[in-house]
Amino acid sequence: MNRARPTSPGEDQETPEPLSTDYKALNMSAQIISGKEVSAQVRERLKTDVEQMKLQDPNFTPGLVVLQVGDRDDSNLYISMKLKAAAEIGINATHVRLPETATEEEVLHSITEVNENSSVHGLIVQLPLDSIHKIDTEKVTNAVAPEKDVDGLTSVNAGKLSRGDLGDCFIPCTPNGCMELIRQTGVSVAGKKAVVIGRSKIVGAPMHDLLLWNNATVTTCHSKTVDLPGEVSKADILVVGIGKAEMVKGEWIKKGAVVIDCGINHIPDETKANGKRVVGDVDYASAKDQAGFITPVPGGVGPMTVAMLMSNTVLSAKRFLESHQPGKWNISYTKLNLQKPVPSDIVISRSCVPKPIDCLAREVGLLSDEVELYGKTKAKVQLSIIKRLQAQPDGKYVVVTGITPTPLGEGKSTTTIGLVQALGAQMKLNVFACVRQPSQGPTFGIKGGAAGGGYSQVIPMEEFNLHLTGDIHAITAANNLVAAAVDARMFHESTQSDKALYNRLVPLIGGERKFSPVQTNRLKKLGIEKTDPSTLTEEEITRFARLDMDPSSVTWQRVLDTNDRFLRKITIGQSPTEKGHTREAQFDITVASEIMAVLALTSSLEDMRQRLARMVVATSRGGVPITTEDLGVSGALAVLMRDAIKPNLMQTLEGTPVFVHAGPFANIAHGNSSILADKIALKLVGPEGFVVTEAGFGADIGMEKFFNIKCRYSGLRPHVVVLVATVRALKMHGGGQTVSLLEFPSNLELLEKGCSNMRKQIENAQHFGVPVVVAVNAFKTDTEAELDLVCRVAKAAGAFDAVHCSHWAEGGAGAVALGQAVKRASEAPSQFKFLYDLELPIADKIRIIAQKIYGADDIELLPEAQHKVELYTKQGFSKLPICMAKTHLSLSHEADKKGVPTGFVLPIRDIRASVGSGFLFPLVGTMPTIPGLPTRPCFYDIDLDPETEQVNGLF
Repeated sequence: MNRARPTSPGEDQETPEPLSTDYKALNMSAQIISGKEVSAQVRERLKTDVEQMKLQDPNFTPGLVVLQVGDRDDSNLYISMKLKAAAEIGINATHVRLPETATEEEVLHSITEVNENSSVHGLIVQLPLDSIHKIDTEKVTNAVAPEKDVDGLTSVNAGKLSRGDLGDCFIPCTPNGCMELIRQTGVSVAGKKAVVIGRSKIVGAPMHDLLLWNNATVTTCHSKTVDLPGEVSKADILVVGIGKAEMVKGEWIKKGAVVIDCGINHIPDETKANGKRVVGDVDYASAKDQAGFITPVPGGVGPMTVAMLMSNTVLSAKRFLESHQPGKWNISYTKLNLQKPVPSDIVISRSCVPKPIDCLAREVGLLSDEVELYGKTKAKVQLSIIKRLQAQPDGKYVVVTGITPTPLGEGKSTTTIGLVQALGAQMKLNVFACVRQPSQGPTFGIKGGAAGGGYSQVIPMEEFNLHLTGDIHAITAANNLVAAAVDARMFHESTQSDKALYNRLVPLIGGERKFSPVQTNRLKKLGIEKTDPSTLTEEEITRFARLDMDPSSVTWQRVLDTNDRFLRKITIGQSPTEKGHTREAQFDITVASEIMAVLALTSSLEDMRQRLARMVVATSRGGVPITTEDLGVSGALAVLMRDAIKPNLMQTLEGTPVFVHAGPFANIAHGNSSILADKIALKLVGPEGFVVTEAGFGADIGMEKFFNIKCRYSGLRPHVVVLVATVRALKMHGGGQTVSLLEFPSNLELLEKGCSNMRKQIENAQHFGVPVVVAVNAFKTDTEAELDLVCRVAKAAGAFDAVHCSHWAEGGAGAVALGQAVKRASEAPSQFKFLYDLELPIADKIRIIAQKIYGADDIELLPEAQHKVELYTKQGFSKLPICMAKTHLSLSHEADKKGVPTGFVLPIRDIRASVGSGFLFPLVGTMPTIPGLPTRPCFYDIDLDPETEQVNGLF
């Protein structure tokens, strides 16, 4: 309860009032202050408060834990009263009982678990601790998080109360209840003389502080007090909690005083069935004739203690809700120290000290139990946050894409990071970047990392580009487990009879055979409704045990996160132990694995398990698709991926948050970061915030797949497309020959001609009904005239706005104009729509993409592609979206055709199915799915300093 305190200790704020003659002077019995009645009023008020919280957040319920050690009867009685009161109010109360053998360490561990549980807002340690071991009660009490200490017994809360911070602490329940009873009398505490008998930490000491900061003049009495009756006789308000039956006599009490009796004592009484009765510390019979108001025992303070415990719990829940409102960030930003000329990326990265990642997590509204720390600079975020925030409105959703790039790339990642630094650190808006995790192949190969560049980076860049939290390694392990299972199954089926195969698949253990859960799933798929392995017929045994995969139909490849051209085609099974079962195979780079695409497109752990189970690895000789569920490996895949599904939290150079999650290949997969990261970020930023994500390659590839695949599965609708363009790339599209020459000299005619590609990509974005903002990523050799020309052409082509940016050299400050344009565009009308209907035939969907996005006249299905259209239609996969696999260096299928090629027919040589991730990918031309190393790879420059453990030579 928030109560005003004096502006300085001891300062009076009210003129003392005389006690009312209604009870001061009249010779009549005191008015009884009924704790039962007052506590009932408090509980009704708390019910209403809980209902209001539910209206604010339907998924929210105040939580209380009562921790008990041992099994004392009196403790059990008190706990049952607390649980009953909590249930009546709407508090989710849990009784955690530890055995009497519990050690201090075990008790402290249990307290830590509750402290870190965000669904619990109050924690009570029931005293005494009934353990056979010695336990330090003070240590245990102070282990409770102060914000959950609804008993008000920690030193932190006691300290705040003693110095008058009543609005920022929890007041112990019995004194709090006493104050509520005093308020019910109508007597003003301010200016009165108050006497407290007893100085315990639970009642006496906090009661003194509470009366003092409510402006009473307070005297605390105890066993050593001289002339206790004389001190009591001065009290306008008397609170007794000394623990001695009927010690305070009526003749001690000032006429008309308010008497609050906190004592609970048992004295002999032969008239009672159990031979005793409960009395207080005040002799009620004599005191009631002197006092103006008095609490009975029982029925006075007792019920109020439980009621105020519930009140503190509800107060804690309110504080939690208030401090964890979505979008209510209290974030600090990191100031850049810009250097000219701009140093290397790694020098810039190391010049900035990142905030501790747990600090950033708190700043953006993540709870401690929703974050798993991986060192000081990166963390994983639990998916439970989705449920916590599901009722909250989303922020604005922005996708960054680009024109058809040069081989060096045009800075989409740098622009993404520069934009979020501008929106956050410069414009003070809540903003998250959501980007892909880079493969180690390019990192050690030719391209380098993908953390952005210059003064617009994700940091630390070494962590970002190397391993991160091991997600890609998990995918490698899961993918290769499937590959091993495929070849092992074909080998075992070829060397065993049906019965022998079945007996090994369902082994006899302990005298009986049992189906595993994944085998039960296969039985259901086959329409076999049996659970007893001994009841299958021979025909059912054959159908169950023999997958009969056609080796030539196996589409599942092994993967490695390294550029290794010699694994593009291999022969497996050459060992004599494989008995001649050899076949041609290949390796892909890990980010090309379908499991990576599943990770990017999944919406939950359950959804991922189902997608992993649906992945098709081959076709049987009878034309039936064989899945990982048929292989029995799908559950194991989910286990390997259980941590990888959690998004990774990092930060930019200027301290804005970044989710780094998933990194699907932008050719044979959709080339976008994860749906889960986007969804969590959109909740965290709140309705006025922004989430900026990046789509791989140019708009004809990454953006088209973002809309038609990612947005279909996520249900999210973007507000703005940011199209990144560069003068050098546009010169290339105008007829420039080499990238190294495109920066020099200024050539407006060549540039204007090349703007045709930008116009086409603006048109491509407009097909989806979303406003387009063109970001011209400025290089130091670009002239103002060139940059202005690009902006004019972009606006004329229908872009909502076009601005040039210098975020590489200036960080967020260099992208403020872009941030402002994006903010305005996000408020403009948006008529989002998909490019095609999933119900259309496969060929028609491919044709729409080819004609509308690439500008082709038509498509040509080559024989293998035509066969796959017929096969996938027969297998029921025709309604999946399309994920085109073509070169990113041209709108057409020929990489050397720049600008806006026309008059071409798009050849489709093959079509593959990623059923688990949920798309078909037509292959246009040929492309390696595992890159090769150049003559001089990046790894020549990368080394480790053994003294500092610093990575050197990374970009």
